[in-house]
Amino acid sequence: MDFSLIIDKETKEIINKMRLPEEVEEILKRCPKITIPESRQHLLEISVGGNNDFFEIFYDVPEKGKVLEATVARCKNGLAVNYPEPYMRRREPDCLVVADNGETDKPRFVDRYGYDFDELRQKTFEWLKKQNLIVMPFMSGGDEYGYPSLLLAPENAGFFATALADIQGFISKKEIPEGFTPKAIVYLAPPFRHTHFNGKQVVVHNRLENLHELFSYNLYPGPSAKKGIYGILLTMGEKEGWITAHASAVRIITPYDNILTIMHEGASGGGKSEMLEQIHREPDGRIKVGRNLVTGDEIYVDLKEACELQPVTDDMALCHPDLQQGKKLVIKDAEKGWFIRVDHMNEYGTDPHFEKLCIYPKEPLIFLNIDGVPKSTCLIWEHIMDAPGKPCPNPRVIMPRRFMPNVVDEAVEVDVRSFGVRTPPSSKEKPSYGIIGMLHLLPPALAWLWRLVAPRGHANPSIVGTSGLESEGVGSYWPFATGKRVIHANLLLQQIINTPGTRYILVPNQYIGVWKVGFMPEWIAREYLARRGSVRFRPDQVTPARSSLLGYALNTLKINGSFIPRELLQVNKQPEVGDDGYDKGAEMLNEFFKRELKQFLVPELDPLGRKIIETCLEDGSLEDYIRLLGDYR
Repeated sequence: MDFSLIIDKETKEIINKMRLPEEVEEILKRCPKITIPESRQHLLEISVGGNNDFFEIFYDVPEKGKVLEATVARCKNGLAVNYPEPYMRRREPDCLVVADNGETDKPRFVDRYGYDFDELRQKTFEWLKKQNLIVMPFMSGGDEYGYPSLLLAPENAGFFATALADIQGFISKKEIPEGFTPKAIVYLAPPFRHTHFNGKQVVVHNRLENLHELFSYNLYPGPSAKKGIYGILLTMGEKEGWITAHASAVRIITPYDNILTIMHEGASGGGKSEMLEQIHREPDGRIKVGRNLVTGDEIYVDLKEACELQPVTDDMALCHPDLQQGKKLVIKDAEKGWFIRVDHMNEYGTDPHFEKLCIYPKEPLIFLNIDGVPKSTCLIWEHIMDAPGKPCPNPRVIMPRRFMPNVVDEAVEVDVRSFGVRTPPSSKEKPSYGIIGMLHLLPPALAWLWRLVAPRGHANPSIVGTSGLESEGVGSYWPFATGKRVIHANLLLQQIINTPGTRYILVPNQYIGVWKVGFMPEWIAREYLARRGSVRFRPDQVTPARSSLLGYALNTLKINGSFIPRELLQVNKQPEVGDDGYDKGAEMLNEFFKRELKQFLVPELDPLGRKIIETCLEDGSLEDYIRLLGDYR
């Protein structure tokens, strides 16, 4: 390949080692400068334009002039990235469109925008030809089971490349193998959101025969460097018959050396990252389970010694067929770094363990939406303000998993799959779907249904403009998928059928009826189930929930000698809710399930799946679900 004279000989040789599409070769021939990252330190330097302590990322936009997209401050413990527009600080939930003609249930580019994507694709390539570029090879999904991929980005967006490298890893300049052939390419072109999309975040997936193209028309890494790569993995899995679960996972070791592995799934805000956190304590060491919004009463428990936590995954769990070997689901992390939201950390001492990791990291970190001043220490509880007195609800830190203590690198068997739901307060006067008790046991058929509807839930901090009970869909990863719902529904069902040794639970966060509980339910459930180990529940310990969609409720829950009040296990027992308030909330859940499930009733749906969905549409009982696919196992 011939290059412009400014490209050095070593870079030319490395580029020529790779097998690239003709359009990419043409871009690299014509662009003024190519930078291939040599190390993580090199990426950090690119992110601030060299030796700057404060770096502004501008783009020339026709009819607008120079537009400031983001700033990067070099702090003592990392880089603080911020966006002048509050809109750019969270992921746009409907940003994904599909450009190709393959099978999909997602919006097509031509239908949404009224013209063929090829026109914009060519304009994007022409724009990239005029930029100094970062060219960064990486593996989507990890070294062992991942897919060769490539990033092409303007050099002044170095922090975006660093963020992607921290999340997915990267192949340094000297380690690029001969014949490296990307199966996926990410093209970053931020100013096009102004010229073509009225300032909105847009990510375009173009699935070619042997190449998955992803065009990121915004500079917030959430929809592209994070969830865009997830979409690539889902597309690959859809072709090959497996999924990447939207889940965190943790191996738990009790004070008595019992071991349990929990995989926690759910929509954004459903508590995935929080499942990896130690249980939060009061200054005196007690654990505040919740506060009653009506009476002001508070419930505390003592837990002298919490379980040891060994993190496995934070958000994306590979369920590759080569890993499966028995009756339990086997998973492995699909990422090399975690995109951790820290909105609940609003003062010093909330989580001393994680705060220490962020204040004294092994290497500088990437912080987003956190008020970092050059040469200062970036503090994760000092969130940027969206407006006076209104902190951004989506502050993030990207934590390379190699910095996490006790992290598990090998594949693990999953004992329990939990599903988290972000719930609002609920009472007789203002009933809502916040009727989920602290811990519910689900038979497999119901576990499948919860993954199909995947409620996005109350006051979601990660998503722009959400309210009420909305769905993130199949497996809770549907916003990132490019194909057809029914294919993923069938894959999820077969996965559940093929792993009878894995059990299922449902936990809420934020509210249980009128009790404000935050993420305490999943932390208490984690400690409780780990201490129980593989012991089955006796019939007298559980009861069918008043709503059949909630499986079994517990009659009692005792942890370290302390009983959790029954009104937190069975919400209708709360005097502020009662049976009437509960039933109105249950009806909201029923209507939501029925509305969302009807779209799966297509000819391609697995016959067993059709029976399960029809059972829900006909207001089936818990026993009906058990007859279809067995009980809580």
